[in-house]
Amino acid sequence: MTGRLVRLGATPVWSAAFQPLELRRSTRRTGADRYRLALLVEGEAVITCGRRETRLRAGDFYCDDGSRPHEIRTGPVRAVGAVIPEALLPLPRDSADRVPGHRIPGRDLMAQLLARFLVQVMEHTGAYRPADGPRLGTVLSSMAAALLTRAAEPTPCPPLTPRAPLTPRITAFIQHRLGDPELTPQSIAAAHGISLSYLHRLFEDESETVAAFVRRRRLERARFDLADPAQADTPVHAVAARWGFARATDFARAFRAAYGLAPGDFRKHSRGFRGRIAT
Repeated sequence: MTGRLVRLGATPVWSAAFQPLELRRSTRRTGADRYRLALLVEGEAVITCGRRETRLRAGDFYCDDGSRPHEIRTGPVRAVGAVIPEALLPLPRDSADRVPGHRIPGRDLMAQLLARFLVQVMEHTGAYRPADGPRLGTVLSSMAAALLTRAAEPTPCPPLTPRAPLTPRITAFIQHRLGDPELTPQSIAAAHGISLSYLHRLFEDESETVAAFVRRRRLERARFDLADPAQADTPVHAVAARWGFARATDFARAFRAAYGLAPGDFRKHSRGFRGRIAT
């Protein structure tokens, strides 16, 4: 086996080439829970977990959380992967239990984007400055969360209807005004010349209500800023206000509900490993 390991903030990222391999992994669930995400770059592999047998081909991802013993069998393969602390992975709680133990096909667009990111990071470690590591780790955790959420809750394409073209315009409008504390379903409806009830009907084809969409996007932006080492001196309440949370207590409550940690604790976790990208 040949391999390399780099550290993007708190997230180790690895690449390795294996000759034919058989490996048994036991349960290793501890207080510091982590998700292990692997991309098969070349070759084929079979992962057996209980009675489930999962076959992987080049381009496929596989995720596990260490809570289930499994067996891995491969031919000659090359792979890259990451070990992401659960505290840094902005994964909705109702999706977390459905993610581990599943193959994510390489044809998925998010899988392709994350695959390029991981491969590029491992091929060009010498091009990054020490401060880039934690920031790249934040990008990685966000991309991984997007991929795993899609894998846990596959959303079919909505049917084409006369109202469908309006929804992307509304979501773009929201994205550009997340910092406005006056951004509410009422103001969004008024800005587009539609009734509040019609706005809610538009979002019936989505996976969440318009208010939930606004809250989630604000929390994601705030989470990114809290994990950014360049913003370590920015108070938590200032980050909250920047993304439209008028009251720090409301922000703290919503953040904990979404990610399982208070904002300040999340910031401490994200600074847990400040080391530079190693080669």
